Amino acid sequence: MPSSPLLRAPHPSPARPRPRIHRAWWVALAGFIAMVGAAGFRSVPGVLIGPLHDEFGWSHGTIGVAVSINLVLYGLFSPFAAALMDRFGIRPVLTVALLLLATGGGLTVFMTEVWHLWLLWGLLVGVGAGSISMAFIATLVNRWFVARRGLVSGVLTAAGAAGQLIFLPAVAWLATNYGWRLPALFVAGTALLVLPLVIYAVRDHPHEIGLEAFGATEDEPTQARAPRTGNAATMALSSLFEAARTRTFWLLAGGFAVCGASTNGLVGTHFVPAAHDHGMPLTAAASLLAIVGVVDIIGTIGSGFLTDRIDPRILLAVYYTLRGLSLMALPALFGPDVQPSMWAFIIFYGLDWVATVPPTVALCQQHFGEKAPMVFGWVFASHQIGAAVAATGAGLIRDIHGSYDFAWLGAGALCLVATAFSLLIPRARQLTPQAVAAG
Repeated sequence: MPSSPLLRAPHPSPARPRPRIHRAWWVALAGFIAMVGAAGFRSVPGVLIGPLHDEFGWSHGTIGVAVSINLVLYGLFSPFAAALMDRFGIRPVLTVALLLLATGGGLTVFMTEVWHLWLLWGLLVGVGAGSISMAFIATLVNRWFVARRGLVSGVLTAAGAAGQLIFLPAVAWLATNYGWRLPALFVAGTALLVLPLVIYAVRDHPHEIGLEAFGATEDEPTQARAPRTGNAATMALSSLFEAARTRTFWLLAGGFAVCGASTNGLVGTHFVPAAHDHGMPLTAAASLLAIVGVVDIIGTIGSGFLTDRIDPRILLAVYYTLRGLSLMALPALFGPDVQPSMWAFIIFYGLDWVATVPPTVALCQQHFGEKAPMVFGWVFASHQIGAAVAATGAGLIRDIHGSYDFAWLGAGALCLVATAFSLLIPRARQLTPQAVAAG
């Protein structure tokens, strides 16, 4: 018998050759590439606002409506996408999502009215990207992995940052040299290129092809997938109503709302203008923010590795505490030049950027079992709501006080509140195989 579950399917038939690499890793690879492609669509709006304004005369606020629709749907559609995956399977939902991304991105080259932008980039791309988001990670990991769930969650989460690093320079270069239409076609074509890999490699459940999940044992078997016949929207909403009756859900959602507020809502949106307020050139500030994305890949994968070994509640408490303290120190670090102290903040903060995702996914799985992907979808929706509130709130603070200082200090204090939320999450009871199968 091989010494590692990576080298085998636990119960192969005698006639079937044993695969060298468990199929779960190929499914995870296809999911990673799909998420990298989807991240390209989130890189485009910020680069194309200027060219669209120049050509059509649309105000930045008008164009921003499309981005807002996109962001809201990206968060709110996530639990419904998880329900659709539960009802119809991972591969069909992923296929439709990629087609929506390609359609929404590609058809923008023909638009002439601003409502076309709202429909294509707001609605279609928002729903498509929301289908390939955090709830998708939870679904894939929950079905295909028993061992290494934290690590796989971290790697898949890092795909978003990797995608932005790949696409953002390419999209900016294309937009500068060839106008905004070619970048839109570029990301649309990328979605279509990923589609054959998804159709070929992704399967809904390991039992579908006669395998067990990676790392499954007699003590911790693969969760059986019962046939689903209900309405997907009803399933998503019922998972919310059931989870909302538990203290764990509100503690996770509250902490993740702070996560969104203290990352892409505040830092992702306002770091560059805040640095510019202190005399730092825009290009230098933007480069620092890009480096956060680079370091984030290391931090997220490392967090996934730790989640498999350390109580995820403790990890969340540590992450939120360190993030809060770093944000409170940030106002004193700004200046016209990039000093070593600012580099220290960028590296330290970047390691923590989305390190909260793997332990949050793990806690949803521990507490909500088979319904964890849909529940995590709602937790992720709270993340986006927190981000939206912070993006607007920090701007108002800047308008009223002429400085972002209170925004950084307030976000740091909220992170300490999230630390308390994490420590108040009860320890998950051990689910028996019968209870897991029953959901």
